[in-house]
Amino acid sequence: MTSDKERWNKRHVEKPMRHNVEPLLQRYIEHAQVGEALDIACGTGRNTHFMQEKGFFVDAVDISDYALGEIKDLKGIKKFELDLDTYNLEINKYELIVNINFLSRRLLPQIKEALRCGGLLIFETFIIAHGDFTQPVNPEFLLRKNELLHAFIGLDIIYYEERRDTNLRGEDTMVASLVARKPA
Repeated sequence: MTSDKERWNKRHVEKPMRHNVEPLLQRYIEHAQVGEALDIACGTGRNTHFMQEKGFFVDAVDISDYALGEIKDLKGIKKFELDLDTYNLEINKYELIVNINFLSRRLLPQIKEALRCGGLLIFETFIIAHGDFTQPVNPEFLLRKNELLHAFIGLDIIYYEERRDTNLRGEDTMVASLVARKPA
């Protein structure tokens, strides 16, 4: 049986993803106070590098050593090869947490706790879609309608939307996007 690490390494090699920064992050990063940031399931670092360029000290976390190897060794970036199925987030550590195209329901309450007061969350991932859409096969990795919004009740919601989008490989999909701040 192939491990998650092997599967993701293979996927990054055989089906490389686009390298441009996530538009949601570009649009809302200015709402975050510069400081410690976390890029969950960072992949090859497209968002990690952008946050670092904006002055953040970024913890880039991914299971794929291949993907982490693509991230530049720069001051302000710490790379962590970790299994997000077992990793626990540090409480009250981050001014900014970014979670793009990844879902671990186990981490949702931890993400809230890992934000410092006034910290910003930028979260976007796939939702269950009906019709002609490409989506992960395992429903465990798909949000239900309004699930992301409900998961972060208690945070101040700045932006929320469920919409048709194009994934990193250019395929039609459905996503939920959320930007929220932990109350001070």
